[in-house]
Amino acid sequence: MSSSSAHGQGEGQPTAEPPLVAIIDDDASVRTSTLRLIRSFGYRAEAFASGNEFLSSPLASGVACVLLDVRMPDMDGLELQRRIVARHLDVPIVFISGRASDDEERRARAAGAIEFLRKPISAATLLQVLQGIL
Repeated sequence: MSSSSAHGQGEGQPTAEPPLVAIIDDDASVRTSTLRLIRSFGYRAEAFASGNEFLSSPLASGVACVLLDVRMPDMDGLELQRRIVARHLDVPIVFISGRASDDEERRARAAGAIEFLRKPISAATLLQVLQGIL
């Protein structure tokens, strides 16, 4: 993927806007590093510190994929997944966690999660997952 043409600028032809990936994680350093990584792949990305922040955002209905931490205060990732489904937001969900239990993974997948990645995750693995979804 060429970074010079990732957004179609300067080529004289309009191109579709890259898909928007939402990153929802309570850890600021994880949000920032994941945001930069996703953008380096050529996708648009927005980060949210909580499930409530994501759900109250006007962007929630326009995301192409959600990268979601399992364990967060107030509303954990599994509850956010339930609310996304209840709102009929048809969006692929990829869980990313360093501390999730096998039961949490089983429940996430049973509720429709596309993927469940355990940290540390390589950039190549994340890119492969996103390319498969988007």
